[in-house]
Amino acid sequence: MKKILLAGAVALFGLSNAQIAKGTTYLSGSVGYSQKETDNGNYKKENFNVLPTVGYFVNTNLAVGLGIGYETEKTTETSTLTTPLGTTVSKDITKKPAFVVAPFVRKYWTLSEKLYIFGQLAVPMQFGKTETENSSVTTSGNTTASTSTSTEAKYTQIGVTVKPGLDYFLNKNWSIEATIGEFGYNNYKPKDGDATNNYNFGLNLSSVTFGVKYVFAK
Repeated sequence: MKKILLAGAVALFGLSNAQIAKGTTYLSGSVGYSQKETDNGNYKKENFNVLPTVGYFVNTNLAVGLGIGYETEKTTETSTLTTPLGTTVSKDITKKPAFVVAPFVRKYWTLSEKLYIFGQLAVPMQFGKTETENSSVTTSGNTTASTSTSTEAKYTQIGVTVKPGLDYFLNKNWSIEATIGEFGYNNYKPKDGDATNNYNFGLNLSSVTFGVKYVFAK
């Protein structure tokens, strides 16, 4: 019975003695952009991020690394109010540009000669600011009046995340990796405001991300 179970495991997972050697270095990174529009275009949200990453295997199948990058979020809301006194069109724009630093440790387990599963623990940190722009234009007959205001507030966000994933080696130097979901926590602290804690627990196909990695194989 034990031999049957072992044979099944080998067939299912393709177990192998392949290992990623100590001293191996790799470069990877991610670039992402998303856009969402609702309310006939009166609400629009855009996200952009870029995060180059370097990793180093301090032991067999165990790597530490660092990602340094940039991300920004922009939300635009437009509303129209009509009264007997005239029509007012208001636009609110919120931007959140941030510098990102993300140290991590990643543990690999061998499934086959080219396929690995990994778990990654990271401590992502964001140092950014929230910029708001509020403007309105009121039209009444032949008269037009406009107003605008803007504010800026710095913030810091520090979190802890755990991500499971798969890494498939196309050859000794190139691999494709995918992460599935994220488990984590972050603390958001504006410079002159109260901190808030956020939790994220997601493991589903809708949150799969892909990346390409170059390995300086020995």
